[in-house]
Amino acid sequence: MDSINNLEKFRAKMARGETCFGMVVSLSDSVVCEIAGDVGFDFVWIDSEHGPLGIETIKDHIMACRGTDCAPLVRVPWNEHGIIKPILDLAPAGVIIPMVCTAEQARYAVAACKYPPVGNRGCGIRRGNRYGAIPFADYLENSFHDPMVIIQIEHIEAVRNLDEILEVPGIDSICVGPTDLSGSMGKLNQVDDPEVSAVIDEICAKTRAKGITLGTAAAPNQKARDRGMQWIAMFGDFGGIAGGGRAALRKSRETFGQI
Repeated sequence: MDSINNLEKFRAKMARGETCFGMVVSLSDSVVCEIAGDVGFDFVWIDSEHGPLGIETIKDHIMACRGTDCAPLVRVPWNEHGIIKPILDLAPAGVIIPMVCTAEQARYAVAACKYPPVGNRGCGIRRGNRYGAIPFADYLENSFHDPMVIIQIEHIEAVRNLDEILEVPGIDSICVGPTDLSGSMGKLNQVDDPEVSAVIDEICAKTRAKGITLGTAAAPNQKARDRGMQWIAMFGDFGGIAGGGRAALRKSRETFGQI
């Protein structure tokens, strides 16, 4: 039986050596995720760290992906058990946990996402077992690999501790956060600076060497391909509206001789 969140499709595409492309969602209307699925995005990055999204809005976004081939990933606001737990109960395909800088913090994040005896996730099943259609034993077995636990490496301290972080069991993917990483190096948003670029190269090489899935939110350029990015959040909802609106307005003004 296919998962409720398209995780198997997301993983299968990467297993074939293809890169998954996604859209960052920070607007509240769940139609955004429905459109993303219909357009053909492989996943959405539902951003509750920087987006003004409450738990009910996140639920609507996740549910809007059902019936499409789009996997809903949720970036949680912080690495805190009580924040992560109710989002897990919504059955996303993955949770992205920001600003993990040490192996201890990585272990805490993994434990928050796994039921005992592996972790300390509280048990209050909602969507994950299809409202009782899946036997608990089967659901529990599946929960060891669904949802994906995605650790965000976005600070120079995390890079210094990267070898230890990558040894933590239960991490399914590393997500490079280039903007905050560059900021922690005193070069905010200078992601192509040689020093910043070399650090990102290091993260990517070590992650791939460990056989851990690698992703980011960045432009899908040749550099991202060379680094072996397997999933890329390369488009944002409000940016798409703003960019499309500017382009349409410019074209209209050109047509009417107003430029």
